[in-house]
Amino acid sequence: MKIATFNVNGINGRLPVLLGWLAEAQPDVVCLQELKAPSDRFPAKALREAGYGAIWHGQKSWNGVAILARGVDPIETQRGLPGDEKDTQSRYIEAAVGGILIGCLYAPNGNPAPGPKFDYKLLWFERLKKHAAERLAHEIPIILAGDYNIIPSELDVYKPERWQDDALFRPEVRQALQQLIDQGWIDAIRTLRPDERVYTFWDYLRNAWGRNAGLRLDHLLLSPAIAGQLTAAGVDREVRGWEKASDHAPVWIDLAV
Repeated sequence: MKIATFNVNGINGRLPVLLGWLAEAQPDVVCLQELKAPSDRFPAKALREAGYGAIWHGQKSWNGVAILARGVDPIETQRGLPGDEKDTQSRYIEAAVGGILIGCLYAPNGNPAPGPKFDYKLLWFERLKKHAAERLAHEIPIILAGDYNIIPSELDVYKPERWQDDALFRPEVRQALQQLIDQGWIDAIRTLRPDERVYTFWDYLRNAWGRNAGLRLDHLLLSPAIAGQLTAAGVDREVRGWEKASDHAPVWIDLAV
């Protein structure tokens, strides 16, 4: 079973890229982030014609998350991250697919830091940690996949010294991610590639793609109940080089299920 996460950076503007990758990679489940479209403009028809059922949580101009499943409709279990009724940003959606609970997330960027946006990011992660712990207590197969907007370590960034004060790399957010992982989650990419530089994002500026000046922001965390079925993980980095591509590349895992 192939499960992927892909920050599409505008689903309608980059729909040909998404459809081309789906046809080529044939993932079974896909978590999408940064739809940048209200719910009524989600391209459900085009995706269904490509063979994918979907649930989505859109937002005009910003954010937005979706879960696609090949040949079936995901069964929605959660819309929005619990813990703050006033938070209307579309950053979390969750569904059951093939006996696995899939949480799709798009964490706040948090810049500039320090400041209100950084404070929101830290509070959002506190809510994520609480929700993840509650789900983990059920001891079922769970995957939390998406754009975490956190660089976990110096191995995950091309020039660590340039990112020390950025909200993606500050000690507070790296600690928050580590605390989440310490609940018992498995970082799929780092588990299978412990010493390898793996990037999932390359900025549009300063020829970052051409220089391979990348960051690892997109992660798939596996619960102990499914971690033992992990057989492969990777990044379809060539997609970043396609015409009108997102600044992220799809990240995927294979499970023996």
